[in-house]
Amino acid sequence: MKRTLAVMVCAMLCSVLIAGTPGNPGKANEAFEKIKSLEGTWKGTGDEGKPLTITYALVSNGTAVMESIDSEEHKGSMITMYHCDGDRLVMTHYCSMGNQPHMRAAALTPDGKLAFAFVGGSNMKKTDAHMHALTFTFKGNDAFTQDWTMQENGKDKMHAIMTMTRVP
Repeated sequence: MKRTLAVMVCAMLCSVLIAGTPGNPGKANEAFEKIKSLEGTWKGTGDEGKPLTITYALVSNGTAVMESIDSEEHKGSMITMYHCDGDRLVMTHYCSMGNQPHMRAAALTPDGKLAFAFVGGSNMKKTDAHMHALTFTFKGNDAFTQDWTMQENGKDKMHAIMTMTRVP
């Protein structure tokens, strides 16, 4: 009887270890929850007042958020994936330029700013033109701006600012 109980307890512990335990995003949790709260469709304008649509979808059982940006210039969506990596919120931007910059966020500030900074990328050299930073400025639950910074040869080349409102 004791042996059967010991085998059952051991089997349960092994199944927990094999399955793993959910990660603890720690300080990234507040920022990730803010990104998750964007789920849905947003309309707005980009540079020069050009219209665009951004859609946010929870994917992978809520462990990642997929952002799809559609504009007249960029048919077929640019995709950005947000997720926690330990105690940091990270993102990878699948850019229309054909590269994939990877950025890490600082903590969400009390005034509603969430800033991501470049930490690496694929299909690119660090000197190639690429999105190098992204700052969200949240204005309540139904409006935000995104300020994307493009960098080339180690210097800021341009800012693309998008002003978005939630579609009811």
